[in-house]
Amino acid sequence: MAAIHIRDFCAEDIDALVALYNDYILKTPITFDLVPYTAQQRRDGWLSHYALSGRYRLFVADCEGVAVGYASSSRFASKAAYDTSVETSIYVHPDFVGGGIGSRLYTALFQALAGEDVNRAYAGITLPNEVSIALHQKFGFEQAGVFHAVGRKFDQFWDVAWFEKAL
Repeated sequence: MAAIHIRDFCAEDIDALVALYNDYILKTPITFDLVPYTAQQRRDGWLSHYALSGRYRLFVADCEGVAVGYASSSRFASKAAYDTSVETSIYVHPDFVGGGIGSRLYTALFQALAGEDVNRAYAGITLPNEVSIALHQKFGFEQAGVFHAVGRKFDQFWDVAWFEKAL
């Protein structure tokens, strides 16, 4: 397997990350997005949202110049009192799952967040997803609750377990 480098997101990653995420939209219930994104939609949102410092970060797993995974921290909720909380997400190309990339991405993300004014990280995991649950527990997330039949995708209702981690 080629070497994987974990680094900050840059504009050149957008096409690969959109393709990766859209594959999850079209083939899995892991994300509740139903319509694939265009590169321009992501460019418009991500370039203004993610920075090289601060609480909203995006790290990329780079394999020979191609983004094959990412981990991010984003706004948890829109009300100002939630500002010290973030929601984390992690996506890895199916060909690279199980190789430790998720752990390396989360390590970079949580190291970056360590010096920020962030109190809690949250992650919503569509059930079942034992791989994602194991990764989050490895990083100190604990299950806070389950929203039952909260989302409908592929003509089926799905439960989402919410996990939290003190930072």
